[in-house]
Amino acid sequence: MGYWGCYVVGRSERPLAEFPALTGVRDDLALLDRRPDGWQVWEVPGGEGVRDVGNMNTLALETGAPALFGYVMDSDCVVIEAAAPESGAWTTCLARRAMAVYLGEGELTVEDYFLEPRDAAGRAVVWAAESGRTVRAAPLLDVLKAEAQPSAEELFFRFLDRLGVVPQ
Repeated sequence: MGYWGCYVVGRSERPLAEFPALTGVRDDLALLDRRPDGWQVWEVPGGEGVRDVGNMNTLALETGAPALFGYVMDSDCVVIEAAAPESGAWTTCLARRAMAVYLGEGELTVEDYFLEPRDAAGRAVVWAAESGRTVRAAPLLDVLKAEAQPSAEELFFRFLDRLGVVPQ
């Protein structure tokens, strides 16, 4: 059994747990990492299944900075929901092949739910620019096309690094 949970990433001088957008999970939020320029990475552990963490659109507006949620599913794949005050919201996933397994053989596919890797990389570049970072699409695309080796959590943190949300 792998890890199930959500990472909440945002930028503020105040702890993200203080913002109304995350009120529903405030008691379960745990700070994992403070990064340069006010970036914070919080965790909401979960059981099997994805939990409603809050609204990242609202969090982006409340903080005045881009926000990102990463829902990890059994260490196999990650749903990425991102938003920024000016450029809006977008959704993609990491480890697409594993995500397809979770979606099963229904009528809707990974492509129906999530941006294609190339489109997601373009949106990620804009997201990063809105946070004051200049990043290239190609390294982001590499992560968006990668499998979750050794885990989806590590793939998620590699994605953050490529967005310019790097550890100290």
